[in-house]
Amino acid sequence: QAATLPGIDAYAELRRVARHRVVLLTWDPACCDAFWLITRYVPQILDLDLPRFPSMAELSRCLGQIAVQPVPIPHDCQDGFLGAFWQRPAAYLDPNVRHAISGFAQLPPAVVNAGLAQLADDVRSGQWDAQFGWVRNQTSLDLGYRLIIAPL
Repeated sequence: QAATLPGIDAYAELRRVARHRVVLLTWDPACCDAFWLITRYVPQILDLDLPRFPSMAELSRCLGQIAVQPVPIPHDCQDGFLGAFWQRPAAYLDPNVRHAISGFAQLPPAVVNAGLAQLADDVRSGQWDAQFGWVRNQTSLDLGYRLIIAPL
């Protein structure tokens, strides 16, 4: 699915138009348990993401030899994608933050609200810090984002 556009093999098209190499930023489904937000509070995001992000083996089959480089996310990332606020759990409670994150927009509001209510309770009670507070001591975190480089 991820490699197919209507009538086009997306990876073949990348190889066709690239001059020296194909470079992709993606997420590795093998890292699906790396992020507290999707393991504990909104696991339904995985139902959306697992089918659309190819594994590293699938990418290699499509692109040939690939180099895979982890892209750790800095603790103060401001970009606004799903993993950007891994050290700041209260940010996910802000509707303006969630508005820019497609996984939240694609889920039924009741699912999102239930997960966020649990997150709010856990932040308020200290449960989040008890379970995940170790991340506050990190300057970056590997959440499974990967830079893929495929020479031509």
